[in-house]
Amino acid sequence: MAKSNPDLFDDAAKSASKAYTAKDIEVLEGLEPVRRRPGMYIGGTDLNALHHLAAEIIDNAMDEAVAGHATTIALELRAGNVLVVRDNGRGIPVDPHPKFKNKSALEVIMTTLHAGGKFDGKAYETSGGLHGVGSSVVNALSEWLEVEVARDRHAWKMRFERGHAVGKLKDLGAANRRGTIVSFKPDEKIFGDIQFSPARLHRMAKSKAYLFRGVEIRWSCDPALIKDETPAEDVLKFPGGLLDFLRGEIGKATTVTPREFSGKTENKDGRGAVEWAVTWAPSRDAFIRSYCNTIPTPQGGTHEQGLRNALTKALRAHGERVNNRKTALIAADDVMDSACAVLSVFIREPEFQGQTKDKLSSPDAQRLVETVMRDHFDHWLAESPNDASRLLDFVIDCAEDRLKKRQEKETKRQSATRKLRLPGKLADCSRSASEGTEIFLVEGDSAGGSAKQARDRTTQAILPLRGKILNVASAAAGKLQMNQELNDLVLALGCGTGAKYSDSDLRYDRIIIMTDADVDGAHIASLLLTFFYREMPGLIADKKLYLAMPPLYRLTQGGKTVYARDDADRERILKTEFRSNAKVEVSRFKGLGEMMPAQLKETTMRPGHRTLLQVHIPDGDAGSTENLFERLMGKKPELRFQFIQKNAEFAAEAIDV
Repeated sequence: MAKSNPDLFDDAAKSASKAYTAKDIEVLEGLEPVRRRPGMYIGGTDLNALHHLAAEIIDNAMDEAVAGHATTIALELRAGNVLVVRDNGRGIPVDPHPKFKNKSALEVIMTTLHAGGKFDGKAYETSGGLHGVGSSVVNALSEWLEVEVARDRHAWKMRFERGHAVGKLKDLGAANRRGTIVSFKPDEKIFGDIQFSPARLHRMAKSKAYLFRGVEIRWSCDPALIKDETPAEDVLKFPGGLLDFLRGEIGKATTVTPREFSGKTENKDGRGAVEWAVTWAPSRDAFIRSYCNTIPTPQGGTHEQGLRNALTKALRAHGERVNNRKTALIAADDVMDSACAVLSVFIREPEFQGQTKDKLSSPDAQRLVETVMRDHFDHWLAESPNDASRLLDFVIDCAEDRLKKRQEKETKRQSATRKLRLPGKLADCSRSASEGTEIFLVEGDSAGGSAKQARDRTTQAILPLRGKILNVASAAAGKLQMNQELNDLVLALGCGTGAKYSDSDLRYDRIIIMTDADVDGAHIASLLLTFFYREMPGLIADKKLYLAMPPLYRLTQGGKTVYARDDADRERILKTEFRSNAKVEVSRFKGLGEMMPAQLKETTMRPGHRTLLQVHIPDGDAGSTENLFERLMGKKPELRFQFIQKNAEFAAEAIDV
């Protein structure tokens, strides 16, 4: 029996203690965590994150307006990427803070995370900023920021640079006004050369004016910055609220009913307020624009679910009252099929997913919206039987069309599925029909894991293949039947091989070969192409076989990221996409499994963003294609050697092995 050597453990312990000690524990103070990890606070350093800074300051001004203390907000974009936000509210307090005797409340708010007046609900009944990090995050990520406050007929001013106060609070003397002025310039060290978009800021200001009827927002921009039809000056005030918003979005599109379903409730007893405007426009794409405390929630949330429930339950109840037997067919998706809606809620202490507040998660919001809108929609349907009848018939038609399409599409795929015992490692898609579906053939479990997380589960299936598959062009027929990887592939596709190939039994619309962007990946792709060419030529003839084009490099400079397919593409991007005087960080992906699922999705798998190469045989070129496959992949190695000798001079660079 072997004996352990205690000296070895002592040496290991000493080595570990030298490698990792208390001095290695770094403590980030003040606003330094924000500058180190801006993504945790504003979602990144891209264009969306830059405009999130603007939203944080505008939202503070909007909170003053919603609380009844401000009537006017001014938003000005100046040259040099400088943004100025003014309001005529109460002004940020400037008296000494009780916990920090030598600092004003203004300095505490601007330089301390989780410092604000919206935690206990005393200063603001409802507000968009609840985490106490908005203003301080903007300050931390700005090259400079200045705050001017006027309150009690007196004005003060304070300047900050990259989150740190520059001097003390400055007394400006008497002032015949009130409110807060925040001016700032985002830090190029964080965001690179990204600039504010006048069009995007104008849209943001316009949406805020729609959301609160009592505020007037004055927009101005340096004309030299405008590249489109965005006005240089504008006064935004909409007494009609969200109904004006909806009509502006719909334009002249034909609607199912001549009148919109709109309404508003006040915030009574602290329950919250709701405003909405809904119509049905089959001629355009459906949408829901939702907001909570004037904060846009592009990913929806509980308030949107409340709207869906209210409309669906009320319309079903109406159908049952008028004895329409087809009412039972209606699902929420049918009601929302052509719905165009704008929804705004004001609630106390809303819960969002993440600091960027893209999705509302407050359970109370769903109950509030569903209760309020269900009652009002019941009355709306009862007030106009003709409108109610038109809408009910339209939604039932949507339901019948949905069920008809499902029945037509499922027949082929279900019959194919019943015949097959699908391989266990196949991560299949959930759609029953083959139409619109695709299967990705990836190399290895690591790449398969990333692809499974990156895929759209409804339409995209993943089949990992282990190692390099059999070369069917040089293998005997018996070896093909005994190869587990190829058997799994044939089972997954369901269409058979050779003379038994049946296009009608194919379980997917597209077959996509997705391998690493290196030599090994190209070899595996060529083996798969050989398999399909020999055993399933119908796939190629029907143009259902594709090659994915994953990137080999990721190039980053500041907040800008570009992906390159290969060395040549990398050099082109370095010369054309980035500033020449700044360092570009270049990282190479060793394989698909090394890519984050989000990166794999955006670059390689997401329709509309990816590049796919369709595999096809040119007309009249079948003979030369067969000859090429035989020379490169066939049983005679001397043919491959001749090909290499003949074409070696065209290899401009060394092969990456």
